[in-house]
Amino acid sequence: MITVHHLEMSRSQRILWLLEELGVPYDIRLYRRDPASRLAPVELKRIHPLGKSPVVTDGDTVVAESGAIIEYLAERFGAQAPAELAHLEPARGTAEHRQCRFWMHYAEGSLMNWLVMKLVFDSIPRQPMPFLVRPVARALCAKVQQKLITPNVQTALAFMEAHLAQHPWFAGEHLTMADFQMSFAVEAALARGGNEAAWPHLAAYRQRLQARTAYQRALQKGGPVLMSSCTAHDDKKNTCGQQRRGGYGPQRPGVAAPRPALPRPRRALPRAAPP
Repeated sequence: MITVHHLEMSRSQRILWLLEELGVPYDIRLYRRDPASRLAPVELKRIHPLGKSPVVTDGDTVVAESGAIIEYLAERFGAQAPAELAHLEPARGTAEHRQCRFWMHYAEGSLMNWLVMKLVFDSIPRQPMPFLVRPVARALCAKVQQKLITPNVQTALAFMEAHLAQHPWFAGEHLTMADFQMSFAVEAALARGGNEAAWPHLAAYRQRLQARTAYQRALQKGGPVLMSSCTAHDDKKNTCGQQRRGGYGPQRPGVAAPRPALPRPRRALPRAAPP
């Protein structure tokens, strides 16, 4: 039987969705993120040396990486899939297959790089740091966002919006492997890309995904899809609404954070009288 080693709030949610759509029985082993670092627990390295999620085991077979897992499941169970998934892996040599291949690679090869960078640069200014360093960190992160990250995220959003204005699914007229691979990226892009109203076709696509019964079952089993920039590095007591100040740890509600001690100015030494 398939076992999904599922890390909460991660890309492995799309693997659960695919299995639910296929109607394949599977076990799920849930891993919790470290509450301080928000990283995957070391237990995942016992399943695969990279220690990342998703990972699936099928008997003695271990498969890592979302795209590889989606292709493995399509090959393994595609023949018994419901009629609606008849195009899960499009026929080779067709335009649909070429589109499917492109979006399978684009999701992680291009799009997620910028979305992860945005998550990181959103969270850096919220981290504990010396009081005098904080304005510099904020200014630097804002400049990187303005000059590099935001333009690339906006380009990606516009690209996907234009494509989905012409097609109901990423590979064309049918649900394919590309939609499972792109699902997490679409959720992340809309959550971190600013004004959702600017991307109506992309938002409608996400709504179609979320309305599917199999998608909802996957959410019930795996939990929320996204990790916000507030929880990316902050612990439970250090949320966006109640951040640490100057690296002095979490504060109780209603209690002001202690001011960092500023260095005392040096007392000028008396000048020696000229000879």
